Amino acid sequence: MKHIAGIAEIVLWTADKEKALTFYRDLLGLEVISPPTLRNAFLKVGEGKAGIPQMIVLVPKSEEIKALPSGYQLNHIAFELPTDLFNTQHELFVVAGYKPRDGKHPILDSRTMYIDDPDGNEVEFICQAP
Repeated sequence: MKHIAGIAEIVLWTADKEKALTFYRDLLGLEVISPPTLRNAFLKVGEGKAGIPQMIVLVPKSEEIKALPSGYQLNHIAFELPTDLFNTQHELFVVAGYKPRDGKHPILDSRTMYIDDPDGNEVEFICQAP
């Protein structure tokens, strides 16, 4: 029996909170829903199915975490885009100095592109094939 309604949050380490906010808030348009005095930044991705918003949480790396060898990142996260806005998002990345990488989803008939955020997390953007 399935009880999970959706993903509530994905938490990402960040070496530079302002650079990460520029990417997720300014380039992707996610709304910051946490108070500015909070160390972590909570950004709303979408409405959840059970009244809890879907969120990306940016957590500044402590000195202890910075001292660990790299490789403690997740593989990637993926955001769904409306098909008619895929090219617009691609162009926004290019204008901002990013070089989107094309990809092919292994099981879905879709369009995909990949970007690395300022902390090296791979972020996928996917929509239905036109």
